[in-house]
Amino acid sequence: MTRTERPPSDNSRPARSIDAFVDATPATRDRYIDFLRALSIVVVVLWHWVFSITHWTSDGRLTMPNPIGGIPLLWSATWLLQIIPVFFFVGGFSNYTGWIASRRERGTDTAFVRSRLSRILAPVTAFIGTWVVIEVIGRLVVADYRGVWHWGRVVFVPLWFIGVYAGVILLVPLTARLHRTAPVRTICVLGAAIAAVDLVRFQFGVGGIGVLNGAFVFLFSHQLGYFYADGTLTRWSRQRLWALTLASLVALTALTSIGLYPRSMVASTGGRFSNLNPPTVVIACLAVFQVGVAMLLRGATTRWLARRRPWRAVIAINGVIMTLFVWHMSAYVLALGLVQLAAGAPGAHATGTWWFERPVWLVLPALMLVPLVALFARVELRRIRSGCDGAGG
Repeated sequence: MTRTERPPSDNSRPARSIDAFVDATPATRDRYIDFLRALSIVVVVLWHWVFSITHWTSDGRLTMPNPIGGIPLLWSATWLLQIIPVFFFVGGFSNYTGWIASRRERGTDTAFVRSRLSRILAPVTAFIGTWVVIEVIGRLVVADYRGVWHWGRVVFVPLWFIGVYAGVILLVPLTARLHRTAPVRTICVLGAAIAAVDLVRFQFGVGGIGVLNGAFVFLFSHQLGYFYADGTLTRWSRQRLWALTLASLVALTALTSIGLYPRSMVASTGGRFSNLNPPTVVIACLAVFQVGVAMLLRGATTRWLARRRPWRAVIAINGVIMTLFVWHMSAYVLALGLVQLAAGAPGAHATGTWWFERPVWLVLPALMLVPLVALFARVELRRIRSGCDGAGG
């Protein structure tokens, strides 16, 4: 929330603070964008916890394959659950509206970027600092301590995502200006650049060029959010939104049926490569498809969010969203350690037992995450009270 929307800080209990935010929500606020932000992060977290066959290898390293490659049609779930493009779409909305507001208040681009980065980097700094302390203590206390980078580097998985998003924020003054002057041309140029990188990568065997799509694809998803922020997508009829959604679905189906691109939107065991590492044109099509689905569901979901209880939950999640995200894998590894102590090492295959245990990996890491969020959320909440966007933008 903006400065004018923020309730007075009185060091009251968290529950009362959340209710104060609920009561202070202006009628003009787009609640749906806050819902999409919370949904995208929660889906990523739950995917990591529930659909990973995480286990220690023979040399003591944690690895996180998933069962998608071995189960027919399970790849189709990734077309909705690989929801990272939605987060960047939401970021595009928030960053564009924030940049416009900053210009209206005669703020500088530097001040805007600094404000946006401070919200996401403060929890990251606390996270890294804590792990540095843990590493120092581990090496002082345990004689043969190998270090977290050996036994549990998966705890740092969230950092690549945040690093990419921080890079996108740095480019907002440029991409926002391009959108204001030539919105359609800009998004088309980005789409063409993504396709060109894939062409050179696969047709001419220049594999290293794929790293460029690590920027172009997420910038493309972020740029789609600008079309929501400026009202373009909300002015479209449902027929036009259906056409966009179905066209992108046809493109996805065609691209993943020609034998070049995997059908899964996440890495799978046995696959030649992943659509996400580095991203391919398929992820750009996925972004358009997911945005189309999101816009079709906007009306009904917005009416639901007008109720106090769901809106209160959205505010509660968004208030600590970066803290929750950076610590969710640490909570997961802690849960894995406890299970290994109590019942032995987890299995390395998606057996019947693995499927039966899925509810455990929904609940146990969540229990580990609660105290971590309670301990470190104050870092993020301090940024909100100091004037950053309360919705997590």
